[in-house]
Amino acid sequence: MALLEVTGLDASYGAIEALSGVSLRVEPGEIVAILGANGAGKTTLLRTLTGLHRAKAGTVLLDGQDITRRRAHDIVGMGFGHVPEGRRVFAALEVDGNLTMGGYQSRKEPAALAERRRQVYELFPRLAERQGQLAGTLSGGEQQMLAIGRALMNAPRFLALDEPSLGLSPLFTRNIFKIVRRIREQGTAVLLVEQNARQALRLADRGYVLETGRVALEGPAAELADDPRVKAAYLGGAPAEPSPRGPVASTSDNGGKGADGS
Repeated sequence: MALLEVTGLDASYGAIEALSGVSLRVEPGEIVAILGANGAGKTTLLRTLTGLHRAKAGTVLLDGQDITRRRAHDIVGMGFGHVPEGRRVFAALEVDGNLTMGGYQSRKEPAALAERRRQVYELFPRLAERQGQLAGTLSGGEQQMLAIGRALMNAPRFLALDEPSLGLSPLFTRNIFKIVRRIREQGTAVLLVEQNARQALRLADRGYVLETGRVALEGPAAELADDPRVKAAYLGGAPAEPSPRGPVASTSDNGGKGADGS
């Protein structure tokens, strides 16, 4: 059984259709990449999966349990972690306070929280060095580490990451991807929305390409990286013949945001 199984997911903003019939799966221990042009619906997809945006139709199963219309905090409590685009740390709280907020649902388990905090600081030694520093004074890369660490405080079985390398230096980007690999090695499955398509496909086991809210391509990451349509649109390759399912919208590794924030 897939850890995450999404079937026929529709979502909209008023009359604007953001997702249409999206189906995907993530198996235990997998990293699955979501690629797409700006405005393709990537961020809306994650927000709908995590209960921050209400699905119009379709189902989302987490380890066989229907979470489609559950409230966001209930979904977190079921083991679904979410690191939003833009980090969204609590700027006025210290690093340690942000981690405490991440483990809020386990606040009655102090021993478990202390162990998770130790694991986060082991995973991110730089955060351990800055645990008394206000989050708003951290660099962008450090804030991204904190956002991931905060999500890990709830010991998620599944982690959704929205553009973790956005705005980071190449050095911090490499470090973040190493951390994502370690998170998977520790048993957490990952759904990765990432504007750096080349890096994402190197890291992922499988991938999906979204076009205007629909799944246009899917398959093993290595096959997608070799697909001429993906090369032309996302990897800087030569132009390809149009897809029989429609053209793959063009984007770049460092594109801006679309209407849905993706």
